[in-house]
Amino acid sequence: MRTSPGTASAPAASPRTPAGAALASLGVPVPAPSPEDASRHAFPDGGRWRTEVPSVEGPEALETVVREAERLDVPLHRISQGSGVWMLTDAEISEMVAVCAERRVELCLFTGPRGTWDTGASTRTDSGGAGLRARGQDAVAGCVEDALRAAELGVRCLLVADEGVLWLLHRLRAAGRLPAETTLKVSALIGPVNPASYAVYERLGADSLNVPSDLTLQHLTEIRRSSPAPLDLYLEAPDDLGGYVRMYEAAELIRRAAPLYLKFGLSKAPGIYPYGAHLRETTLATARERVRRGRLALDLLERLGAADGMSPLGSRLPGELSRFPVPEG
Repeated sequence: MRTSPGTASAPAASPRTPAGAALASLGVPVPAPSPEDASRHAFPDGGRWRTEVPSVEGPEALETVVREAERLDVPLHRISQGSGVWMLTDAEISEMVAVCAERRVELCLFTGPRGTWDTGASTRTDSGGAGLRARGQDAVAGCVEDALRAAELGVRCLLVADEGVLWLLHRLRAAGRLPAETTLKVSALIGPVNPASYAVYERLGADSLNVPSDLTLQHLTEIRRSSPAPLDLYLEAPDDLGGYVRMYEAAELIRRAAPLYLKFGLSKAPGIYPYGAHLRETTLATARERVRRGRLALDLLERLGAADGMSPLGSRLPGELSRFPVPEG
């Protein structure tokens, strides 16, 4: 039986670099990692990394992911959906909440309408315009409506693609209109790319920040020195995020960027947002393959002796973070 990655309570291993000994024997040694680059932060449970399977677009895709994760022994901390709360019925959301609660997996649903789907043309220009952000007050209201509806149905993690929406949802959480245990996750398509902006997102209410997958190791080190907020990163990014495959960097990404969610994305796959039954076969096939990609990444961590430090299954909270003062009233 395949062994699972080490947990936060396991003794620390001494990771090796890929092919380090073989290359050293040929006179091409790999430089030793600098302790100065290592993150000094962790999740509140002591773990340094967790897992996430994205693009899980409904109950059937969720069941597919769960079955495949059990078959391949892939631990799941979080699954996330990209089409949005508004693309799911109450019954579908309730079913997903129940499945995730039974398996102690965090369910994260995307909030509301966003710029890539509305009437604005700027997002389809070469510059990308305002990207996923909520265009106008109606779009903001739609995002907040989605958040309130999802929370009423038991969802406790919301994916956000607009700074203003993030701040409003954090204020609603502070006021008790959203449950206190609700976590807010920043989308990769508005994710910060420098330490100053990363710290601002944390203060706006972000509990988990998906940064673009093309940031260098040095960029991640700089970000981690500015904030302890959990960072999300695609080990393999969808094509519309660049299609990067960074599997061999997984151990170094954890070392530099902890606390870190390893996201098991998939390149060379058709887009499935917004999801509907016409995309069923593609969605289920890509869901299975995302889990398999996760198994490949975990196997690599184990071979390198770098699998220790995974958060216990069922862990979801980010720990104490810094916030801007919330105005009264």
